[in-house]
Amino acid sequence: MFPTILAILISALFPAQIFAQVAPFNPVSSATPASAAKPSEVVIKGDKEQPTVIRAETISGRPERYVNFDNDVEVTKGDTKVNADKATYTNLEDEIKASGDIRMLRAGDSYFGDSMRLQMDTGIGFIVNPIYQLVRNNAHGKGERIDFESDEQSTIVNGTYTTCVSDDPDWFLKSDSLYLDTELDRGVAGKTIVYFKGVPILATPSLTFPLSGARHSGFLPPIWGGSSRGGPEFSVPYYVNIAPNRDLTLYPKIITRRGVQLGAEARYMGDGYSGITNIEVLPDDRQTNTTRYAISSIHQQKLLPQLDFAWNVNAASDDNYPSDFASSITKTAERLLLRDTSLTYSGWLGTATLRASNYQVLQDINAPIGRPYDRLPQLDLHSERHDVYGFDWSVDTQLTRFWHPTLVRGDRAVFNPQISYPIVQPGYFIIPKVSLNVASYHLTNVDPTQESDFHRSVPTFSLDSGLIFERPSTLFGRAVTQTLEPRVFYVNTPYRDQSQFPNFDSGLADFNFAQIFSENRFTGSDRIGDSNQITAALISRYIETNGEERFKLAVGQRFYFNTQKVTLDNTTTTQSRSDLLLSGSGKFSDKLSADATLQVSQSDRRAVTSNYGVRWQPAPQTVFNAEYRYQRDTLEQVDLSTQLPINKRWFVVARSNYSLQDKKLVDGLAGFEYKDPCNCWSFRMVAQRFATSSITSNTSFFIQLELNGLSKIGSNPLDALKKNISGYQPIN
Repeated sequence: MFPTILAILISALFPAQIFAQVAPFNPVSSATPASAAKPSEVVIKGDKEQPTVIRAETISGRPERYVNFDNDVEVTKGDTKVNADKATYTNLEDEIKASGDIRMLRAGDSYFGDSMRLQMDTGIGFIVNPIYQLVRNNAHGKGERIDFESDEQSTIVNGTYTTCVSDDPDWFLKSDSLYLDTELDRGVAGKTIVYFKGVPILATPSLTFPLSGARHSGFLPPIWGGSSRGGPEFSVPYYVNIAPNRDLTLYPKIITRRGVQLGAEARYMGDGYSGITNIEVLPDDRQTNTTRYAISSIHQQKLLPQLDFAWNVNAASDDNYPSDFASSITKTAERLLLRDTSLTYSGWLGTATLRASNYQVLQDINAPIGRPYDRLPQLDLHSERHDVYGFDWSVDTQLTRFWHPTLVRGDRAVFNPQISYPIVQPGYFIIPKVSLNVASYHLTNVDPTQESDFHRSVPTFSLDSGLIFERPSTLFGRAVTQTLEPRVFYVNTPYRDQSQFPNFDSGLADFNFAQIFSENRFTGSDRIGDSNQITAALISRYIETNGEERFKLAVGQRFYFNTQKVTLDNTTTTQSRSDLLLSGSGKFSDKLSADATLQVSQSDRRAVTSNYGVRWQPAPQTVFNAEYRYQRDTLEQVDLSTQLPINKRWFVVARSNYSLQDKKLVDGLAGFEYKDPCNCWSFRMVAQRFATSSITSNTSFFIQLELNGLSKIGSNPLDALKKNISGYQPIN
């Protein structure tokens, strides 16, 4: 009966409303501590919903003040579990004090130490000489002490941190204070030294890093690299996580031969809008004694359910900016910087787009290019309907004001309705089509004695037709369906004299399989080619049972029945047929694919253009590409690229784009990658050489150490690798 009386006394005396269930034990004098020899369990109802359950071999103490637990102690409350050799629960503080082989599991994270204190309801406490492991990213470390500020926040004093799965990690950081916030998924280190292979490689007064892949404000690891034009470069970016859908990155950069460049990148995304803006400024370039800058901004926004607004603005301080500051060929090749803003309305009948656009031309004095016309403004109206009593129709209207500083300027209105009657069946298709192109010009800066107004109206009739034959076949031992698809496309457009018309935006379209099945041989709207011609093509495909196209072969040619009088240089063309087009592509296996295109002149039977390519990708992170490109009297290049593993750890990356015509390297890349066997870190060293103009080149160097779970240190070559090596895959 005594155990029952003791339980009632504990329930009545503990002010924290503690209810204890104690296993039977021998009664002793109330003046001496109670003791037990069997495993006992105490259930304590605290202020929070979950009770505190304590198990131990021996329980003793004064119930109104404290209870001692000895031998194989286990304390559980919610998702927190503590094991120790000894523990004491104090009622007034609602606190557990434990010592001897401390093991704590909280929200999946593990902690070990010599002694600890922990308030069960608040989660506040500490562990002395802790060793910890975080479940979300396998991070672990140790320290002199870890202070728990709540269930989610803790601070490690003179501690270490790493994500390497090893008792002797290849990398770790050591900090005088290490703040971990599992709720915000963030780690903040005070005075920190990062060690790699036992050697300190980075020291910083503060370091912020994510505990998983989430974004957090703070300094990013330093970036260093260099180029042949700017010399060594060094940057310490600062990242500002403004909101889940907005961020800002500031990246001051020291370019040793030029000075300090200030840069910023802002990104944002919301309900119906998104955008990104980049700004770079070099206040006083030591090589040019001028201020150098570049701006790029893209924005898209839905103002109303049917109204969209967008801009794309790019600018640079001078012609040489892309070559002096570019880090990849994608930037150096950009010599026309677009500035465009548009407003688009989409309704039940079609779309209406109002835009204004122009270009900044960054000239290469050795290979100058003409400046395109500004469109200030341009209005596009488009409407279409399909299957209206079997007919498809569309109407396009365009009103444009063209401006140029040195060439003729004026206004142009284009009206282009068209209607077709598609007859499409499983084995054939016939699509007759009629269109009309009406254009009107008014020139504003011509001599008064010259004509300033021009008009034209050009009808076009076309007939597209084809047959589709199929038969079962086999390919490399697999059942496939082989098709034979003859196609004939006829176009008739009468001649209209356009020799006096201005040319604002027209050019001769590239000759390829897509173009030979179009009505007009010119791009833009200033020239409508006269034609009486037939395009004949034959296509054969090999299609597997799952619908995948395994091989495709095609041959096509255009036959002319008239003299082509409409040209860009006011000459005539009397050829009776076009060049012959041949094309083939296929997958010999899941690892090997190839494609080829060839344009053969019908006058001298020689190749005009050709392109041959092969890709071999036998395994992940392994690829080899080979391509040959030829354009008569203009270009002949061999392009080889690879990502090749030497063994399970070492990878070679390389690209060589060599001009056989100029006998020089156009673009090149070479380097290696190393992956730690435990996937703890990786290292990359890459050199890239690329043309910055028609006669100059630049060489950039990338060195990067990627510490998994912390950050990437050094310059980032991944963008260059992905753009130069088709099929490249990161080794991590």
